Amino acid sequence: MITKEQIVENWLPRYTGTPVEEFGNYILLTNFGNYVTMFAEKFGVEVRGQGRAMQTATAKDITIVNFGMGSPMAATVMDLLSAINPKAVLFLGKCGGLKKTQVGDLILPIAAIRGEGTSDDYMPPEIPALPSFRLQSTVSAAIKKQKLDYWTGTVYTTNRRIWEHDASFKEYLQAVRAMAIDMETATIFIVGFANSIPHGALLLVSDNPLVPEGVKTEESDKKVTSSYVKQHLEIGIEALTDLARSGESVKHMRFES
Repeated sequence: MITKEQIVENWLPRYTGTPVEEFGNYILLTNFGNYVTMFAEKFGVEVRGQGRAMQTATAKDITIVNFGMGSPMAATVMDLLSAINPKAVLFLGKCGGLKKTQVGDLILPIAAIRGEGTSDDYMPPEIPALPSFRLQSTVSAAIKKQKLDYWTGTVYTTNRRIWEHDASFKEYLQAVRAMAIDMETATIFIVGFANSIPHGALLLVSDNPLVPEGVKTEESDKKVTSSYVKQHLEIGIEALTDLARSGESVKHMRFES
């Protein structure tokens, strides 16, 4: 019988074009190819996986992976990463701001609401979608090093891409008091938990979809990319670099007086 371990060890290189042994111990996840390109240019390394489902670049024990969009692909990449048992996985995603957030703001989620359905195939619905505290704490410190602020709260993860016209759904989002909405965070948290992979997320507000003038367009997305994406990526790199340098485990943390 084919085991899960055999499948993911075969499929991770097949999806990414990167041999298992050449992945870093620390993983950045993204939905966008330009993040991978910027990472590769920063460190002078090649982008692998062109023409495949996922693209990667690796430097300084960090591998960045563009896994595509949506909760099924988020679950797939977290399953595949179980082949390398990474020390930490940080998702750099974009999201829609639902409260006082402005375009370009950073959100460090403390939890995610499982509205996407995919995570139900991994854990019962009563299991909360939570990040690894140690990883989020390191990201927080990296943000403060940049002399920036961030919002914290819950993010609602949905499997619907086009919902901005749905008044009842928007009322529901306000009722649950979510800080942001996206399509991947809850899935990454739950599938990471199921696979015993330390995981976290740092989200960049790219639009404000509850108001008509705030709905994302191609033009507005280009402005977000040109103004904020480099900073978003740099914070992710710094957080994982600091974590690697410390040598501390993300899974275990003890507080002492």
